[in-house]
Order: sequence, then structure tokens, then C-alpha cells
Amino acid sequence: MQTVQAIHAENLVKVYNGKVRAVDGVSFDVRPGEVFGFLGPNGAGKTTTVSMLSAGLRPTEGRAVIDGLEVNVDPEAVKRRIGVIFQEATADGDLTGRENIEVAAGCYGISAAEGRRRATALMEQMQITEAADRLAKTYSGGMRRRLELAVGLVHRPKILFLDEPTLGLDPQGRAGFWGFIQKLRSEEGLTVFVTTHYLDEADTMCNRIAIIDHGKIVATGSPGELKDKLGGDIVTLKTAPGAPDMTGVLRPLAGVYSVQSQDGTYRVKCRSGEPFVPLAVEACTRAGAGVTGVTVKRPSLDEVFLEFTGREFREEEGPTATDRAVLMQSVQSGLRGRR
Repeated sequence: MQTVQAIHAENLVKVYNGKVRAVDGVSFDVRPGEVFGFLGPNGAGKTTTVSMLSAGLRPTEGRAVIDGLEVNVDPEAVKRRIGVIFQEATADGDLTGRENIEVAAGCYGISAAEGRRRATALMEQMQITEAADRLAKTYSGGMRRRLELAVGLVHRPKILFLDEPTLGLDPQGRAGFWGFIQKLRSEEGLTVFVTTHYLDEADTMCNRIAIIDHGKIVATGSPGELKDKLGGDIVTLKTAPGAPDMTGVLRPLAGVYSVQSQDGTYRVKCRSGEPFVPLAVEACTRAGAGVTGVTVKRPSLDEVFLEFTGREFREEEGPTATDRAVLMQSVQSGLRGRR
């Protein structure tokens, strides 16, 4: 008997305004009970993909299946089976923690009595019982994230979507939040789909990862599998200002797989960094370029991201065409709703 995937994305496409192709043929599966990381640069299509999977956006093409339910066929049933926690604060600061959870329960058709019982249990589970009757705006960042997690779990979803859930939290807050998630996963079999800008979280918390760039999936696998795809070591060499380009000098050296250069810094993927470094320094010196710095690293998720997207993971970027299209669609939808 074939196991039903928790999430099945098949050739998802989303086109905004007839020309901005935000998501371009995305396909992947998420297994029941796993933590699945979804990484990509700003504007790569992460938010649009999550919105299609969680029944917030209708795809232009393709299909999404959540726990055996077609999102396009029965979006309301899908919403009852998932929880979504956004990076923006969603708790109402003018309500108490308890009231936030009880209001959310009512939105899912849960009776007032049952909502009170679940709120009490969730606050105890999230260790915010002492602050239950305080206004949420008085909570610390970590307490507020735990409250939002409780709100997202009040209807007992089978699948949880987390969009940058620990953004802005200190290391202790991040560790505490993930501790709760792992406990829920182990005790209740919760499936977690997460986007994050903390690669250490993705490396340690995710069973598998997909990297999206320019609307397409460029790599999928466990953190270990993705790092193994790079092979060998990563050597970074910096040359003195004004030195000639060393790409042609470094590429023919023994054990070199590839060379990328930018502003006098060379990222060399090679079989083994230890024997390569003295060869590289000598070759550069002979070619008239003094080497001012050398580092050798085993492949990391940062290196994986750079390899598949050509960009640093934390690179700051301005609004993309996709960002502007999504914003415009939201504004237009809001204006239509007021008419």
C-alpha cells in the first residue's frame, strides 16, 4: 500500500499580471512526520509556493495535494488540516494570551468550552501559563512566538507551515522554539514545512531540504546529501589589490573542480585543500599576484547554497519584480474587498 505524502507539489506555476513567473514548475514531496526546509534567495518564489500549498493562492498551473486533499478542489478542508505561522507577529497585542488562543479556536468552529480547555493545555505546553491573562503586547519576543505557535496548533493540524519562525529571536529563544517543535513532532507525528534564513537551523533541524532559485527547484536532499554533492574542500584565496586575474592560473592546478572569482577573491572547489594551498600560493606568486589570505573549509550548507544559486545566503537584495507583483495583487484584492 502506497503511503500518502503529507505534501505533494506537482509542476506548480504561478504567474502574476500575465508576465511575472514567480514559480516555474515546482515539484517535490514531503513525507509524513518530517521537517522539510525550503530555502532560497529573496524573491526566489518561497512565499508564493507556501501560499499555494496552504490554499492562500491559486496556482496558474499544476496541483498541490495536502494530506491526500487537492488544494484547488477543497481549500477549506485543507486549511482545517494545516497550521500556518508567519514571520510577522500575528497575535493581537490588545488581547491576552488566553483570549488569542480562544478566539482562534472559535474561528475553527471549536466550542467555547473546548476552546478554553485547549487554550489551557497549550499555554501549559508552551510554558506561558503564568502570562496567560496578560496582554500579548507585554510578552517578550520568545513568549510571543510560543503564543503564536499555540494559536497555530489550537485546531490540532497535521501539517505546520512555518515562515521564518525564529526571525529576530536570540539564540536561547530560537533553541527553545525548536525544542517545542521537535517535541510536537516526536509525540504527535506533526509534519513541519519551514522557511528559514538561519542555515544552522536547516542543517540541524531538517530531515530534507529543497533550494529554490528563480522559481525553480535547483537542489533537493538531506543536509548531508546536499553537502556530499559538492565533494572535496572549498578553498578561498584573496589576492592583493590590483593583482591580475588568477582564474586561468588556478583552474589547471591538480585536483581543481571549479573556480569562481569576484573582486580578487577566488572560491576554488578542489579534491583536497591541504595539498592544494601551497600549489595555489606558489602559482599566484609566480604569476605576479600576492596572496593575502587563504581559508579551507569542508562543504557547509552556506557553500551548498552558494554553489546552487551563485549567491551568498544572507545577501541583501532590494524588492524584486515578484515582490512588487505580490504587493500589487494584495493591494488590489484589498480595494476590491472594500467595494
